Amino acid sequence: MWETLQESWGSLLEPLHDPVTLAIPAFLTFLILEWIAARTLEHVEPGPDGRTRPPRGGYEKRDARASISMGLVSIVTSAAWKVLALVGYSALWVYVAPWHLPADAWYTWVILLVGIDVLWYWYHRMAHRVRLVWATHQAHHSSEYFNYATALRQKWNNSGEIIMWLPLPLIGIPPWMVFVGFSVSLVYQFFVHTERVGKLPRPIEFVFNTPSHHRVHHGSDPDYLDRNYAGILIIWDRMFGTFKAEDHRPTYGLTKPVGTYNIWDLQTHEYRAIARDWRTAGKFRDKLGYAFGPPGWTPKQTGAEETESVSSARA
Repeated sequence: MWETLQESWGSLLEPLHDPVTLAIPAFLTFLILEWIAARTLEHVEPGPDGRTRPPRGGYEKRDARASISMGLVSIVTSAAWKVLALVGYSALWVYVAPWHLPADAWYTWVILLVGIDVLWYWYHRMAHRVRLVWATHQAHHSSEYFNYATALRQKWNNSGEIIMWLPLPLIGIPPWMVFVGFSVSLVYQFFVHTERVGKLPRPIEFVFNTPSHHRVHHGSDPDYLDRNYAGILIIWDRMFGTFKAEDHRPTYGLTKPVGTYNIWDLQTHEYRAIARDWRTAGKFRDKLGYAFGPPGWTPKQTGAEETESVSSARA
């Protein structure tokens, strides 16, 4: 196992093994180009609900600063989570996996990328349906703008993803490859955070997650909630009944805006809300509901009323 740790750790420290590191110049280039293009879009109209929509593809300095700051902090926090994951993945790969897939075989990379993608879909879906996980993920949805800076508005708690990737070393994928696969997914998902790209040709829209599909996911409109969880392939949403095509411009952000650009508050406010609900709940069953039920869950509502409440409680 020590040799596996050394190999995996060496791969993590080698920049050429990390697609995110290689993509940073592209991230900056596209962010600057999008910002320049958006500078001419200054006129905004309030929507039917009275909320003012930001200009298409627009930037707001405080919002973009908060997004980029959260992304920079996430580099440090995700590195810490990777260290913990590396030990666990290596132990599973060495002592539990029934076989070891070769890192130089093409089929290992296919299994890795497809596995990462389908596991991401289910993790992402859970993040919108389990409030304790949503408390981590909601920071990414908190911006009322949708641009490349929003893509950098990352969470600081990667524990859910770390647990979700456990099947990959269990089926024999080398631990360092798991991190590379997830980085590939992150790089791809950066480029779907834009309003500057319309709908792509139908075959692409049918198979892949696109900016159009992901705009729906970030919408707080009732008809867009809980849709399009895909990372790279939109086929998972089509298969599991969560797909929604974009038919109008979304209203971005949370259904109940946080109203701050403080990155600590953006990351932690839902955890604090859970703690308040936990303290005030009279029954232990209700405490569990507040933590592990869907966002917006209350002990007084059931059936159709609860479903309606949940749909109106989150982005």
